[in-house]
Amino acid sequence: MIFIFKDNINAVSKEIVKVDLPNGYCLFKLGKLLNDKNISINQFMRDTDTDFKTIKKHANGLAQQIDTLLIDKWCKYLDVDDNEIYEYIRNKVDN
Repeated sequence: MIFIFKDNINAVSKEIVKVDLPNGYCLFKLGKLLNDKNISINQFMRDTDTDFKTIKKHANGLAQQIDTLLIDKWCKYLDVDDNEIYEYIRNKVDN
């Protein structure tokens, strides 16, 4: 399941977005984290020198690759661990 904003293409999710993958799913938490910390997208863009489209993709669960240097920068700025921005959960396999 991918959460998509139909009304406003430039909107950024303020909730956790779940994206189903072949072997599990990923929770994209950036939008909720920014909302909870009361950090605007504009402030986050300026303070982390990150492009709006990149932030939007990561907040809305549309990012296809995760840049470890970017996550390192975001974790330092937000004072969080990486699993507070993303979380991957693998499907359980019954033997």
